[in-house]
Amino acid sequence: MGDFNLALVIVAIVVCVIVFISSIYLLVNYQHPDDANQAYFPKFVVVFGLSIAMISILMLPADVANRHACRHSIYNGACNLTLPMKDLWLAVYIVDAVLVFFIIPFAMFFYEGDQDKTLGKRIKSALIWVVTTAVVCALVLGILYGVIGKVDFSVRHLSSATTTFPTSWQFSNNQPCIGNTARQCSAYTANAASEKTWTMRTTFPEYVVALATIVGSVLFTIFGGVGIASLPLGLITAFIRRPKAVITRSQYIKEATELGKKARELKKAADSLHQEERSGAKGRKWRKNVKAVEKELLQLEEDVNLLEEVYPQGEKAETAWAFTVLGYLAKFILGILGLIVSVAWIAHIIIYLLVDPPLSAFLNEVFIKLDDVWGLLGTAAFAFFCFYLLLAVIAGAMMLGLKLVFITIHPMKWGATLMNSFLFNVGLILLCSISVIQFCATAFGYYAQATAAQEIFGHTLQSLRGIKYLYKYNVFQIGFVVLAGLTFIYYIAFGWRRKKPSGRFQLST
Repeated sequence: MGDFNLALVIVAIVVCVIVFISSIYLLVNYQHPDDANQAYFPKFVVVFGLSIAMISILMLPADVANRHACRHSIYNGACNLTLPMKDLWLAVYIVDAVLVFFIIPFAMFFYEGDQDKTLGKRIKSALIWVVTTAVVCALVLGILYGVIGKVDFSVRHLSSATTTFPTSWQFSNNQPCIGNTARQCSAYTANAASEKTWTMRTTFPEYVVALATIVGSVLFTIFGGVGIASLPLGLITAFIRRPKAVITRSQYIKEATELGKKARELKKAADSLHQEERSGAKGRKWRKNVKAVEKELLQLEEDVNLLEEVYPQGEKAETAWAFTVLGYLAKFILGILGLIVSVAWIAHIIIYLLVDPPLSAFLNEVFIKLDDVWGLLGTAAFAFFCFYLLLAVIAGAMMLGLKLVFITIHPMKWGATLMNSFLFNVGLILLCSISVIQFCATAFGYYAQATAAQEIFGHTLQSLRGIKYLYKYNVFQIGFVVLAGLTFIYYIAFGWRRKKPSGRFQLST
């Protein structure tokens, strides 16, 4: 067991280093050229936040492996020598909550502050917003924890008479206990009067994690439910809408002229909004116009990219067009594979979570069989399914951000992502990562049984006073499946069609 624990510690350290390097790689390649060699504090927050998010997702497979470390031990207390996963879970998610509700908002307010102001005034303005948020959050958390910060466990009072130690054991459904007198030692045969409620106060860190999970679960249900369908179907519809051939030079000049005209109009509108911001006229109408300009700008960038695709230039124009065709083919293949994973997720939720009793353990059994083939194969598949949910959340947020007016758009683009968009998406990932872990711990409860994550997210969270009914009646799971179904119907009905002109410049077909 000691060798296994040492190997687990080494793997954990190596994975943390890889995660940190991956976060830096994403920052360097996605950041906008305007943020090069500046905005160091937001960049540090982005790298740290991405690392925490990825580590939190990987901690559940590590929790399962940690449980295996003492599974075959022959002495009591062997599991006390493994990694302290419960303490690690609480530490990671307290850091997660601090990042989401305090540090990331401060970095965003500081980054988006008026560049004409001095550094001190920008820090002061950001601190005012963050301190106000901190006071409100502290009051709400303190009041809620003091009033309803308890867990109510439903238990049965079971008893049995004592008798002489028998020479043979005779147990059956009709004889669940020792002795022939009145007894209630079986939870299945005990009457309803034996059920009691055992109340105890939870710890404050667990309560903070629980409330953060509730907030994340609402976002996860909306964005994840939409994204689990839009992620694969979006790739497939992109292949269906792909350009079939290159355009002529005259068509290119015509479209480029129209896009240039639109770009000048957007620049004029942006300058006007910037003047209004300086004058202090930042009302509801101003914010609405800002979002409208943002959407127009995203549409313009999409049209420019499409124009570059259908009219490749330079000495390697034919090679560029070949890579474009291969790119759309790769999207189609990834879309089909993603659709299989999404259908497997939805089927698993219905079969294992919504049907009582479950029809089958489904993916739990798949992971266990993969572990029998090779020790880490099931764990790797388990981690992949958790990561896929996180990708679905991001895809859902992007889709709803483009469709709904009240959601601010923060797109992630290779080599063109500003720090405020980076910070927003990192905050969204961090907030939803807690819910993804809770969701996976519940959905794969058979595979992840007896883990520290299941103790926190399974028993405590689902028995917390005031919110336990959301989990008792599977509100989040039902909402997730319903939104996934509606999104699937939307793509079947409208997703395959080409976009029609709607006040924006569209490329000629």
